[in-house]
Amino acid sequence: MICEATIDRIVELLKLTNSEVNCWQEWLVFSDIFYFLMKSGCIDFVDFVDKLVSRLTECDHHILRTNHVTWLLAQIIRVELVLNALNTDPRKMETTVKILSFHREDRSSDPNHPQSILLDYISSCQNLRIYSINTAIRDHTNNEQLQKGKQIDGWWRQVSKGERMMDYMSLDDRSIGMFWVVSYTMTQPACETVMNWLTSAGVTDYLPGPNVAPNERYTVLRETSPLPISLLSGLSIHLLCKLAQQMEESLFSSQVVPSIAMVETYARLMLIAPHSLFRSLFSHLAQRNPTLLSKPGVSLLAVEILNYRLLPLYRYQGKSKSLMYDVTKIISALKGKRGDHRLFRLAENLCMNLILSLRDFFLVKKEGKGPTEFTETLNRITISSLAIIIKTRGIAEADHMLLIQTMLEQILGNSQHTWSERTLRYYPALLREALIGRMDKRSLAIQAWQQVETTVINQCTQLFSPSADPTYFMTYIGHSFPQHRQHLCAGAWILMQGHPENINSANLARVLREFSPEEVTLNIYTMVDVLLHHIHVELQHGHSLQDLLLKACANLAFFMWTHELLPMDILLLALTDRDDDPYALHIVISLLDKQELQQRVKLFCMNRGPPEHWLYSGTFKRVELQKALGNHLSWKERYPTFFDDVAARLLPVIPLIIYRLIENDAMDPADRILDKYSSFLAYHPLRFTFVRDILAYFYAHLPGKLIVRILSVLDLSKIPFSESFPHHISSSNPAICPLPPPDYFAALLFGIVNNVIPPLNTNSKEISSTSLRSQHKSPPTSQSRLPNTSDGQKSFYQIQDPGTYTQLVLDTAVIEILSLPVSPSQIVSSLVQIVVHIQPTLIQSSNGLHSSPSNAILPNSPSGGSTDSMSAGRSTPSTSGVNTTNFVSRSGCTSQQLSCLLIQACGLLLAQLPLDFHSQLYMEASRLIKDSWWLTDGKRSKGELDSAVGYALLDPTWAAQDNTSTAIGNIVALLHSFFSNLPQEWLEGTHVIIKHLRPITSVAMLRIAFRIMGPLLLRLAGAHSLFNKTLQLLLNTMVDVFGRNSQPSIPVEASEIADLIDFLHHVVHYEGQGGPVQSNSKPRPEVLALCGRAAENLRPDIQHLLSHLKPDMSSSIYAATYPKMVQNSA
Repeated sequence: MICEATIDRIVELLKLTNSEVNCWQEWLVFSDIFYFLMKSGCIDFVDFVDKLVSRLTECDHHILRTNHVTWLLAQIIRVELVLNALNTDPRKMETTVKILSFHREDRSSDPNHPQSILLDYISSCQNLRIYSINTAIRDHTNNEQLQKGKQIDGWWRQVSKGERMMDYMSLDDRSIGMFWVVSYTMTQPACETVMNWLTSAGVTDYLPGPNVAPNERYTVLRETSPLPISLLSGLSIHLLCKLAQQMEESLFSSQVVPSIAMVETYARLMLIAPHSLFRSLFSHLAQRNPTLLSKPGVSLLAVEILNYRLLPLYRYQGKSKSLMYDVTKIISALKGKRGDHRLFRLAENLCMNLILSLRDFFLVKKEGKGPTEFTETLNRITISSLAIIIKTRGIAEADHMLLIQTMLEQILGNSQHTWSERTLRYYPALLREALIGRMDKRSLAIQAWQQVETTVINQCTQLFSPSADPTYFMTYIGHSFPQHRQHLCAGAWILMQGHPENINSANLARVLREFSPEEVTLNIYTMVDVLLHHIHVELQHGHSLQDLLLKACANLAFFMWTHELLPMDILLLALTDRDDDPYALHIVISLLDKQELQQRVKLFCMNRGPPEHWLYSGTFKRVELQKALGNHLSWKERYPTFFDDVAARLLPVIPLIIYRLIENDAMDPADRILDKYSSFLAYHPLRFTFVRDILAYFYAHLPGKLIVRILSVLDLSKIPFSESFPHHISSSNPAICPLPPPDYFAALLFGIVNNVIPPLNTNSKEISSTSLRSQHKSPPTSQSRLPNTSDGQKSFYQIQDPGTYTQLVLDTAVIEILSLPVSPSQIVSSLVQIVVHIQPTLIQSSNGLHSSPSNAILPNSPSGGSTDSMSAGRSTPSTSGVNTTNFVSRSGCTSQQLSCLLIQACGLLLAQLPLDFHSQLYMEASRLIKDSWWLTDGKRSKGELDSAVGYALLDPTWAAQDNTSTAIGNIVALLHSFFSNLPQEWLEGTHVIIKHLRPITSVAMLRIAFRIMGPLLLRLAGAHSLFNKTLQLLLNTMVDVFGRNSQPSIPVEASEIADLIDFLHHVVHYEGQGGPVQSNSKPRPEVLALCGRAAENLRPDIQHLLSHLKPDMSSSIYAATYPKMVQNSA
């Protein structure tokens, strides 16, 4: 299967290449995946070559016109499994000849373009490599390829002779192309020249700061420019692997501190080939040398790379959770260790980012048992992240639903925090119920402070007075009690009285550095509680609130940036989490408004370079250790920073503050802070996800002005928004903002069809070059044009958040929907109307394009098996108002195929939206079904209704083929698409649609109910509780029609629903087996009992059909065969 899919993709890319489309980026992306599959043993190389030759010679012989296939095979020629096949396989000679048969003489219109040069010389490169393996291929080579081999050698000797160094920053196109060629033939020399470039500036001594002895200086590589990503992207993957290994040796095993350029180049390698080169860094380093991570600086550098360069890569690979567990081990080992603050705080910040980057449920401990090893800060952030995940994406798996309580117990067992009512009102019900009853322990914290206040103030006076006894410092560190040490900062804050100069800041800094990181964190949370309590007390004594807040901010500024005594990210979070105090958020806003902090952030942005670091071609500047980390974190530290900065630690914090401000209805401050820090948030590695999630989390609660401000966090030019989207959100009066036209919503769906939904026909032979070419050319200007289809496929480094162009297009559509100033009911109605009328709309568009007969328009309702059912007495549904001519012509699909894809796209899009939209979908779908003319027409005969329901429930995929698609068929298909994309948790709401359809009074409507919910039962086989509820719902609909007291308008025999009984028989066995039914499958006892209770309310003839599913030994073979099941159910 993988082999065939790989060949399909190769053929697709060849056709795209032949259509004069520049798809080099697509080839690069595919080569990374191809290399990974081959290296991992997912593809048998000999079998692959055989099938590829067969495909290209027998079926698609006309499409191999370039050397792209030869280049692709040259990428993997050094993979061990490939080498073994070419060395030892009995068919090695045959395979080799087939490989050489792919060679083509590449003639490009631009012979000096790097890509053209590589493709021109790649046959020679491959020949040279194969010849080194098997000299018997000499007869299959020609003179031109040998001459090109000599040209490669000659070029390399010329550029590498003498002492001259290759300047990788000023290579012309031909030199870039030739260096790409060399990477396939002379990997080791090419690797050495790259490493020589990165070390060419020599070394220098680095003295971190005044507190470090001269003999503790480091030797550091001087800075050069990192290699451009445009150069790296064309190198052979084999060379990239060798470079990664060499750089890891220099980064983590050398006595010389690496340059930022080398670290940046290493990160770029990982981003260029996210599949081939990915390795879990901590595990990889431990395998190289188990003691490596204990070396000074190695852990620091590794965590910096992960936190500031590779975070999106780990999320893309699905390794964020495992990395979180690795980082948690570092945190656990350091949190109680005195004086080790720098690595701890950096690891804690990385863990914050990891927790907030997760998009599905996670356990806080890998083993899933025992209390969390997180800090108090991480426990609180975990709850916030979990709330965002559950509310915006749902809990995906049934198993996760069972584990949620365990996870909460792990977190809450080690957390003292209580969440405010304003925060909890936005939390999903699952979390709100678990958190709302927690006891607020702030009163206990204040009592503890009052008990030790006198002692602590006395200790602080001795420590921090200008004439403090120097010997008392060691006495305090060695002999003070923990309950006194945790109140040290609170005591210092009281002594300041709004005048920080009153205390000896040097002594305070010295004491805090001798504390463990855990003690510093506890001091921060305690100080916040004390200062807020102190404000309330002073207000009762008649002091001015404004003066008290000014003093509080002055004191906190002293702690955070005047003397840099405490980590400001933790302090801001501690204040933000006390949002139930009326003054906490005022203080946070005031601190964020202060020029000192904004200047610190601007300095970071200036020193850091552009947010898209992988495109930066200049020389990085190393910031002095003390300036980067501040006094508290840099004290006695020697190892230099690379990307770390105390300002950068605020990147995960600012979004959390925005959440809290919105929860407290502080919309204007949230708007102002986003405005002031928008350039800073450009450095947030996951800002696109932040925008998508915050719009979903607060849907229907955000003013239009704030929505526009949130969107401005993004680089709008790089997001595939619809052309008319800015117009729809820029209304000066949102209250009267009109609903966007149907064309707008249709454009969103067509964008998803083109970029997200897999095509109905996956055989590349059916894909026309015209349609492929049209997807890459710029579309004509139109209000409803497809969003940015000209972008094609992007490399991972270009789109690290959300990770793939497919996800970007889907999430962009979600962001657009969530930003529109119209109600969910209007949006859902517009989307459903498109689906209901999609076949006639597309057929009309197709007729206009191809001049087909006018009678091809599809009926919107079934014929009902009679000649008069299409009479004028039936109301004609309105058209959807969508102009789809452009879409049909550009899709490369027939109108029937496109209609099915659009239904799938609509279901997928709706499943990404908040629950507000789900309830509207259920209401709209049930309304359209109940209003169907043939269900409400009491004059129809039973035969007509049977025929009608048959047409109505025909899957649109089939129905579109013979023009029998119906509104109800489309709605049912839409619901199936919607259900299949919902997370497990959100399936709880699916019952609403049947409740809207009840009471059900006809077999026709009963069949519709079964058709809607039936497929869902199979998915719920692992979620017993929800399965039981859904089965009970369907059995109740049977009671509506066939109950003891039911009186249907048309008498119906029990045999009419024998197929529904068969379905119930199959589905209860499927659920009992937990998968496909086997010969020994059996229903669960709870299900037998449920069926038995429902059967009691049915007519006797229907009861007879269900007798085998009752817990009655006299009538049920299952009850008779498994008496223990009967006992359990009794």
